[in-house]
Amino acid sequence: MPSSGIRPRSVLLWTAVALVGAVGWGVLALSRGERVSAIWLLLAALGSYLIAYRFYSRFIARRVLKVDDRRATPAERLEDGVDYQPTDRRILLGHHFAAIAGAGPLVGPVLAAQMGFLPGTIWIVAGVIFAGAVQDMVVLFLSLRRDGKSLGQMARDEIGKVGGAAALLAVFAIMIILLAVLALVVVNALAHSPWGTFSVVMTIPIALVMGCYLRFLRPGRVLEASVLGVVLLLLAIAGGGWVEHSALAAAFTWSPTTLVLGLAGYGFVASVLPVWALLAPRDYLSTFMKIGTIALLAVGVLVVGPVLQSGAVTRFASSGTGPVFAGTLFPFLFITIACGALSGFHALVSSGTTPKLIQKESQVRMIGYGAMLMESFVAIMALIAACALDPGLYYAMNAPAGLLGSTAGSAARAVTDLGFAITPDQLSAAADAVGEHSLVARTGGAPTLAVGMSEILSGLFGSASAKAFWYHFAIMFEALFILTTVDAGTRVGRFMLQDMLGNVWKPIGRVTWKPGIWLTSALVVAAWGYFLYVGATDPLGGINQLFPLFGIANQLLAVIALAVTTTVLVKSGRLRWAWVTGIPLAWTVAVTFTASLEKIFSSNPQIGFFAQHARYDAALGSGRILPPAKSAADMHAVLTNSIVDGVLVSVFLLLVVIVVANAAVVCVRSVRSRRTPPSSEAPYVESLIDVGEPALTGGRK
Repeated sequence: MPSSGIRPRSVLLWTAVALVGAVGWGVLALSRGERVSAIWLLLAALGSYLIAYRFYSRFIARRVLKVDDRRATPAERLEDGVDYQPTDRRILLGHHFAAIAGAGPLVGPVLAAQMGFLPGTIWIVAGVIFAGAVQDMVVLFLSLRRDGKSLGQMARDEIGKVGGAAALLAVFAIMIILLAVLALVVVNALAHSPWGTFSVVMTIPIALVMGCYLRFLRPGRVLEASVLGVVLLLLAIAGGGWVEHSALAAAFTWSPTTLVLGLAGYGFVASVLPVWALLAPRDYLSTFMKIGTIALLAVGVLVVGPVLQSGAVTRFASSGTGPVFAGTLFPFLFITIACGALSGFHALVSSGTTPKLIQKESQVRMIGYGAMLMESFVAIMALIAACALDPGLYYAMNAPAGLLGSTAGSAARAVTDLGFAITPDQLSAAADAVGEHSLVARTGGAPTLAVGMSEILSGLFGSASAKAFWYHFAIMFEALFILTTVDAGTRVGRFMLQDMLGNVWKPIGRVTWKPGIWLTSALVVAAWGYFLYVGATDPLGGINQLFPLFGIANQLLAVIALAVTTTVLVKSGRLRWAWVTGIPLAWTVAVTFTASLEKIFSSNPQIGFFAQHARYDAALGSGRILPPAKSAADMHAVLTNSIVDGVLVSVFLLLVVIVVANAAVVCVRSVRSRRTPPSSEAPYVESLIDVGEPALTGGRK
């Protein structure tokens, strides 16, 4: 009979992991003014992630969710070769990670670095352990038990018609905004970049080769397909560098509008093709690139040991007057850093493609919780890259052009006025080192991350002359990182639209009806493609108009997801465990509602949308032009944008309040009622799949 006792080797291992993490946190907490090595931040995060995955995620899987590997998943019961397909957990982990890891974990921490390294680090690590990874895992499990239904449809089924209708409307509208914003980042990164465009385009045929290899030539040979894919990917990356300096460069130098049309076409094809053919292998392939680069960056941090140049907490955290973005630490840090800590977008993927592909219920732990920890690690590396830069260079890149001006001299003076020293020569030298004409006002976070990565990676390989290579490699890496969320997101949007319209006309809700698949895919692509196209042609129009809503809208989605999960836990007799999602829900409500109200009612024009409208209206009345406007027409555009954004954030907030209020009513009724509420779970069916692992059974439900 095997021993059930605790093994001493395991105790020693996890004690060592805990001590490493504790020492890292101790150094960060006790530092007072002196420079801190980024190694301690890295160790604190890694130790925390390992402990959380080993113990907390296991507790949730076994005690709270009671996963049961004897129960057939939708991928097994509803397999259709298009959307429902039992998929190897390694490939699915890669797909899920690639789908959730978009611009957020790269850009958000870079922008939040203006408040110092400590607040961002605490939120990224604590947020993912107790909120973000929990949300992703629980939503994935609940959707798994409901035939892979979307978040909005689960809200309608579990909360009721009123709250469900509000959730469906809010989720779909926010989804379109998020997809268009993510696509815009890709367009900006790849425009006029033949290296990046060639490398990213080549991942599509490589993915098709991998999909056919696993489907027809060597089924189940994941390692072989992985080696083939990685070799071809490395050749594509190297080939991109060659293409950039060859006669083929013109063929892959695409304008923003060309990229928009290409993205829209790709999004439609990726949404309607069988998931095994393109989506899953491409995202799996992209994961090698993502994880490989981040792991290399982590090695660079350990070897080079860069010092965190920013303070632990800067004065901008309390004053709210930061040049990168306005607002105090609470609530705006938790809005700026979303992906990597907690992201509502992830709930859409966890109730979209992934639950239709998973083989066994126990895999929700690795795929839901584990993938989110991986994304959080990406956010930590982005924060390190930003905070390791000289503060003068950081603010010269991330402050707006209206403050910095257009030259190295004007930027140096403006940064000096902020209290950070940098000279025009230093700014010019930094730009020359990475092969750019100028780094002044390169806002958005992506260029800053690329510069930070180039500093660390060139130091790792001992060659300062390689900074330009690593900078352009990082730009291409960021574009690839983000693109994988666009293809998966389009498919998720199609699922959501099918669920919504299926409430009105049943045939369109059937995932096997091809005309419904094509129609809903086209509608989703047309929606985000329109905003993207206008944004690519008009700096103040289209998705540029809605960009300020990105952070708040994303976190309002998280409120809906956590409200639905908490409601289901209460209704299914798990009241004693409802705190697992209930506490993150309470925190996220406090953050998002506060931020939304400030965006609506704040008198600071840098924060409040309506205050911004009043400021620009007054300036226009007196004949003044305020940046970013350059003409009277631009001023009118800003006035329109501020009103649209203010009204939309008010509508989104109202819809989320309706969802939360309805969820609270349902929870109270469930607790008071002696009857078991009706469940929308699919009936139990015995699984016939054997994945060669011991079954993890927490009890049938």
